[in-house]
Amino acid sequence: MRTRNLSEILRIALLVSWVVMPIAMPAQATFAVLANFDGNDGANPWAALIQAADGDFYGTTGYGGSSSACGTTGTGQAIGCGTVFKITRDGKLTILHSFDSADGYQPIAPLVQARSGNFYGTTLGGGANGEGTFFRITPAGDLTTIYNFENNVSPSAAGLVQGTDGEFYGTTPNGGAGSACGRGCGTVFKITDRGTLTVLHSFDFTDGASPQAGLVQGTDRNFYGTTVYGGANSGGTVFKITPSGALTVLYSFCSETYCADGYEPNAPLVQARSGKFYGTTLGGGDNHECVLYNGCGTVFEMTPAGKLTTIYSFESAGNSGNVLSYFAVSGLVQGADGNFYGTTYDGGDSSECSTLYPPVNGCGTVFKITERGVLTTLHSFDLTDGALPFDGLVQGTDGSFYGTTWVGGGPDGLCGCGCGSCGTVFRISVGLRGW
Repeated sequence: MRTRNLSEILRIALLVSWVVMPIAMPAQATFAVLANFDGNDGANPWAALIQAADGDFYGTTGYGGSSSACGTTGTGQAIGCGTVFKITRDGKLTILHSFDSADGYQPIAPLVQARSGNFYGTTLGGGANGEGTFFRITPAGDLTTIYNFENNVSPSAAGLVQGTDGEFYGTTPNGGAGSACGRGCGTVFKITDRGTLTVLHSFDFTDGASPQAGLVQGTDRNFYGTTVYGGANSGGTVFKITPSGALTVLYSFCSETYCADGYEPNAPLVQARSGKFYGTTLGGGDNHECVLYNGCGTVFEMTPAGKLTTIYSFESAGNSGNVLSYFAVSGLVQGADGNFYGTTYDGGDSSECSTLYPPVNGCGTVFKITERGVLTTLHSFDLTDGALPFDGLVQGTDGSFYGTTWVGGGPDGLCGCGCGSCGTVFRISVGLRGW
């Protein structure tokens, strides 16, 4: 099996743009690395963690593990097909499963714990058709492949959500009946825990295209999500879909130069306790100093009826030494204090990553943003403590936030990206109480 390199991985799910914002005074935060992956115990965690009912955290790595079936490095060493792992609050890491391509390859989407107590997830590749799998894994590590994707359809990095009806709902960035996008414009699907898959909607570009993010079920029991492309203005959409598959486009982002409302949303939404939804876009906004996008991206607020307000526009400071945040490609999480917390893949006040991973400026950040759009950078990664956090955070019951970085940490190991250090699991505390 051919190994995907860094540039291919970025094209799959990030649609990378390079944007920066000016320095803000950091809030008091305590940061700790809980685990450094070395390849044998996993490598390059892409997805966010989840906290399970037992209080431990569960996640996946895109590479690493014990299998030699998923490609080799330039020296002929196996890189591993990815893993499922468990980690305690004090950093004790246990590998629950190493994929071997036959049961999946590159599990880059977050897990979901079902009400049964078992975990469910997807892989980007591998399986019977080479297009990825839908799997179940018990807390003890017993994995069962439930469904093999086919017909050039892969679930990418979008996680699943278990609906109130007990079924699982997700998206694919390609496939479906729409013919406007070559391989299809993507789908919304439902799948049972026995592997019966139903396509609820096929995008046709006019109503969106390429949903890279997973869904969130709203308090009204409908599902809400985003597409990176398509819609009335071609710049991506926010949509609502009922459990039976009736889809409504709530908002179409602009695709013109300097779109003030943003464009290309590729992160999942979060519904706040107020009932409003919050999300991010890769491009657009009020600041235009970004390299690949006309506009550095935004944070937005949207009512369930589709009224959108841009509450923050990411900015450029002009050089890597004065950068606190690049674009936000991961979803937000609302903390116990009512504020939102997230990560940026790029940016920060360290220049260590600009040489190793060009054209990256900075190793990424953790930030806080209020409902009114006041953003504070809480931590800037410096490679030794991790770099390039691809996904968002989860707040643990102890009040702290937990996340992963795709690379960085130490010591160097056998990583699928061929980039030396294999990524980290981290904790950041901002003084919030647990429950």
